[in-house]
Amino acid sequence: MKTALFDFALPEDRIALRPASPRDSARMLCVAPGRFDDLRLDDLRVRDLPGRLRPGDLLVVNDTRVVPARLSGRRGEARIEATLHQRLDGARWRAFARPAKRLAVGQTVEFDAGFAAVVRARGERGEIVLDFGLDDAAFDAAFDAALARCGAAPLPPYVKRPGGPDARDAVDYQTVFARRPGAVAAPTAGLHFTPGLLDRLEAAGIGRAAVTLHVGAGTFRPVVAEDTRGHRLHAEWGEVGAAAARAVARTRTAGGRVVAVGTTAARLLETAAAADGVVRPFAGETDLFIAPGYRFRAVDALLTNFHLPRSSLFMLVCAFSGLERMRAAYAHAVERGYRFYSYGDACLLRPAADA
Repeated sequence: MKTALFDFALPEDRIALRPASPRDSARMLCVAPGRFDDLRLDDLRVRDLPGRLRPGDLLVVNDTRVVPARLSGRRGEARIEATLHQRLDGARWRAFARPAKRLAVGQTVEFDAGFAAVVRARGERGEIVLDFGLDDAAFDAAFDAALARCGAAPLPPYVKRPGGPDARDAVDYQTVFARRPGAVAAPTAGLHFTPGLLDRLEAAGIGRAAVTLHVGAGTFRPVVAEDTRGHRLHAEWGEVGAAAARAVARTRTAGGRVVAVGTTAARLLETAAAADGVVRPFAGETDLFIAPGYRFRAVDALLTNFHLPRSSLFMLVCAFSGLERMRAAYAHAVERGYRFYSYGDACLLRPAADA
């Protein structure tokens, strides 16, 4: 499909710069296909989620934890900003650098006293490979300490702070589910949950299972290909454990629905699903790109935020609920003042196949 079909106008004042407080007070647009191609839109709050699910449904959440992957350093007199987005073998990371044109292979970027990296490779659109030069046995503890000392929350580029990310972002940009460090972007649908909401979901008979997808910074990049068939996602590491796979199987057997919390959980479940829809344990990289025409096998409902125009994430929700339905839902959200993107509001989607 043509990428231009996934474009839409968004006033800048609709971009959320801070999350709702409390988190579950964020708005939630429920998008459900009606009969004869009608569209049913209900304006609710995330705290209303228990009433929109059924006993026996299963929420699948992403338990990745965001690391402070935004670094500022120098190459000589030149100031360099680098956002780590994927760990390779040993002490090497892929990163997006700015300005990348000031970096050449073999040059060293100094981030802090005793914390530097050598540029090992250059890629397209500002991507580089940084080698922090520590052996495997020493890397994890030393690197984590260095990031904690001089790294910052890797906020997406549309959340603009005059002085960069602040202390609030270090808390706000983590979900209540965050357990396993490795993401350089938050699984933002999870940002809406609070301990109180989780208690009410449990009391309503709604189950929960956790999977892990370490989200990369490439998630914010627009699709630049003219046709969706020409786009490739950056690979991200994920894991669906045996316990999560069993929970999905039990839910399906009992007639419940699998509700993915975020596009990251949805992509990982679809990666782990066989052709018959059975989700099996999985660990490894996924670069699954979901666009209209894709047939979902594992996900029955989706809670997600409002995404960027021409982004792979907007294409995924259009694949799930239908392009025209989602364009209409987004137009409704803009008109009604919903807040967009990572710190913004949510929508609860049912698949187009329910029509």
